Amino acid sequence: MKLSRPVSWFLLAFGVWSWVIWITFVKNLVKDSSGLAFDDGHPTAYFFVHLTLAVVSFVLGTVVGGIGLRGVRALSRTSRTT
Repeated sequence: MKLSRPVSWFLLAFGVWSWVIWITFVKNLVKDSSGLAFDDGHPTAYFFVHLTLAVVSFVLGTVVGGIGLRGVRALSRTSRTT
């Protein structure tokens, strides 16, 4: 399957965006002082659910970004040979 240049760049940007957003979210989750993420210093179900969402998003962002990166590299190799 061949990806177009815009699609490849979009997938790569989506992967990077996913990492930026979820890293920020996890930092805020760990620093949470509202009582949702931690109860008397112990992680709550809220914490574990959102940490799981973040980990899954990291994995999906990495996969999607990797596909985009492969597409961008393939396109740059193609443009150099023609």
